[in-house]
Amino acid sequence: MRRGLKISLVTVTGAALTLSASACGGKKADTGSGDGDGKKTLKIGLAFDIGGRGDQSFNDSAAAGLDKAKKDLDVKTEEISAKPDEPDSDKESRLRLLANKGYNPIIGVGFAYTASLIKVAKDFPNTKFLVVDADQCKVEGANVKGACFSEEQGSFLVGAAAALKSKTGTIGFIGGVNVPLIHKFEAGYAAGAKKAKPGIKVLPAKYLTQPPNFDGFKNPALGNEAAKGQLDAGADVIYHAAGGAGIGVIKTVGEAKKWAIGVDSDQYNQPAVAGAKEFILTSMIKHVDLAVYDFVESVANGSFQAGTKKYDLSNDGVGYSVSGGKVDDIKSKLDAFKADIVSGKITVPTK
Repeated sequence: MRRGLKISLVTVTGAALTLSASACGGKKADTGSGDGDGKKTLKIGLAFDIGGRGDQSFNDSAAAGLDKAKKDLDVKTEEISAKPDEPDSDKESRLRLLANKGYNPIIGVGFAYTASLIKVAKDFPNTKFLVVDADQCKVEGANVKGACFSEEQGSFLVGAAAALKSKTGTIGFIGGVNVPLIHKFEAGYAAGAKKAKPGIKVLPAKYLTQPPNFDGFKNPALGNEAAKGQLDAGADVIYHAAGGAGIGVIKTVGEAKKWAIGVDSDQYNQPAVAGAKEFILTSMIKHVDLAVYDFVESVANGSFQAGTKKYDLSNDGVGYSVSGGKVDDIKSKLDAFKADIVSGKITVPTK
């Protein structure tokens, strides 16, 4: 960081969001203003995906990155969240309102922000934007950064863990919403399981909702019912990629005294699933926190570069957790698979 740089995050509340015509202007946002002593104030706006902070998964990983920025860069944090089933026009209006008010940089958390963020960024060339989970890992614009992840690689490792730990020889996968992004989790998981134990049975994936209904990333009751179905089908290890709805998966699997696998964050120590923690085998870690922090820091120190950045096993952008010691006995095997993926010996499918 440059010496003397002062950063503060300006609050945006849900009440502040209006979809009026005044929010649709195209004025260029300021890049920052002096605070009277020559220091620059950086105003940051962040919009979470459905569920927001507290989802114990994807959004909480983004929140961890913002919290680290607060600790290291003296950033004050408050956030806004998307609403279930909202149209893209709401996301666009939210981002445009932030830009009109001078927020710079602006962060959209979740692939659903991609199109709206790119559109708004064109009208605010002096404002820096980040979209986390850039759709199809593609962005455009000299002021836009896209963070994308090799979820299939991390999922391969937890799939291997599932197969190696299964006693019934049957494992399951539950996806939140049936979209291409979650297909990557499913594909990697199945590939890893079959590589570790060729005879393993992977049940047909269960998706909680179909777009445009994104409740499958939020409603734990849906995860609960899906987990019951896979347990009844003989699965003794179930991996979820369902955000907040995955809380229902973990609780139900834990109650059955079978293995659950978390996602995005290390879910072993999360309060929402404390009663089931001893049955959380591992979690597929997706370092959204790293992507958020990297972006904020780059804008702060003037090193921002447009384009996409891939977070994968080679740079520890994805991985698996070891909390609770449940995979200690197979860790060497999982790390050997990781090495083979990084070296290119193993190519993990995305579909």
